[in-house]
Amino acid sequence: MVLNPTDPFVAIDFEIANPRHDSACAVGLAACSGGQVVQSRSYLIRPPGRRFTFTGIHGLSWDAVREAPTFGDLWPVLREWLVPARFVAAHNAKFDRRVLNACCARYRLRPPRRRFVCTVELARRQWSMSSAGLAHVCRRLDIPLRHHDAGSDALACARIVLAAQAAGWRLR
Repeated sequence: MVLNPTDPFVAIDFEIANPRHDSACAVGLAACSGGQVVQSRSYLIRPPGRRFTFTGIHGLSWDAVREAPTFGDLWPVLREWLVPARFVAAHNAKFDRRVLNACCARYRLRPPRRRFVCTVELARRQWSMSSAGLAHVCRRLDIPLRHHDAGSDALACARIVLAAQAAGWRLR
């Protein structure tokens, strides 16, 4: 089955507090339909512990998220983003899928079954990019980016998929 390029999809990006995949401290989402971004949003998440070792990467600390909802509390909102999507896009999709699954497992939640499209792999195939880090791909495609801001990263990922669709890529 070939999906129509205008089928709805969601791009997602997680930031984590520490090496544990269930330590999500922020998530960004960008919903696309009809070949364009129709909505984007980011949410802070209070991880299950106070240990933050990746603050230097994303700038978030326990103080920034202590009043935020837990992943379990935020799940009904996240499900509303994910359920209508035909697929989920993420830059380095293995990582974001792992975080989603680990957070769902921690709170005994079932993630919707959606195919993940990796925009690292997509950029390599579509534009023959040997270096396909998010910042590099965004520079090459002239996509604005505040790297390691979950909302900006998700929006950039969505724009990579839209650019690939405009260049003829189709999910098969």
